[in-house]
Amino acid sequence: MKVSVNAAKSLPTADPPTLLNKMRRGELLVEACPSREVLKHLTSRWGVLVLLVLETRVHRFSELRRAIGGVSERMLAQTLQWLESDGLVDRTALKVVPPHVEYRLTPLGREAAEKVRGLADWIETSLPRILQAQEARNQELSSMTS
Repeated sequence: MKVSVNAAKSLPTADPPTLLNKMRRGELLVEACPSREVLKHLTSRWGVLVLLVLETRVHRFSELRRAIGGVSERMLAQTLQWLESDGLVDRTALKVVPPHVEYRLTPLGREAAEKVRGLADWIETSLPRILQAQEARNQELSSMTS
């Protein structure tokens, strides 16, 4: 696409720091970019679900595990460690017997949860169309192999 010199002069000199602009600069697309690790933690299946559950209130480990169907104890522990190291989840060990550990979102985690909730909501409301597209694709593939 050609851009006239006059049109280029009217563009702002500094792009706002949006995700799209960062991607245009290549930061997220660069293999060694540290934001890729955070992206992996946030957008993993379990990371999204942990954020959604913790958005509602403080939870103990066992409550989180029950709330998130299908997550293993190992994966939940690893996901919580990732999110804690990224500053999104706060882990509080209470000095009681038996040991009692609570997990809550940090202010940064609340921001992240709000973003992934938007994606999760979109998936839920778009699910009928997604399933329809999957079925159409499956039918197309099966007719090609027949």
